Amino acid sequence: QVQLVESGGGLVQAGGSLRLSCTASGRTFSRYAMGWFRQAPGKEREFVGRISRSGGNTYYADFVKGRFNISRDNAKNTVYLQMNSLKPEDTAVYYCAADSNLFVSQAPGSYDWWGQGTQVTVSS
Repeated sequence: QVQLVESGGGLVQAGGSLRLSCTASGRTFSRYAMGWFRQAPGKEREFVGRISRSGGNTYYADFVKGRFNISRDNAKNTVYLQMNSLKPEDTAVYYCAADSNLFVSQAPGSYDWWGQGTQVTVSS
């Protein structure tokens, strides 16, 4: 079992930056690829990005390419989501998730463990 705890959310003005963190319990963090998702009110949960087990490969949704960056520190059991040039439409609850599968997936159902989410609000 893996427990994930996100932090770093908050209120920021458009054009600003935030860095989210997601810390995992246990000793098996490096066995999981990690994904970030978000869910705005009234909308489905959507894929933001993903990082491979080693951190050597990252994948992003088109709407965040060039603005967001995912990294991880396996020694600290932590994955990060650096968000720059934030827009009001980035407002959502952001979730991290762990995936034990080898293939890259953007589907929430492919991920095994989820954090509780952290609110990000971008004001115009």
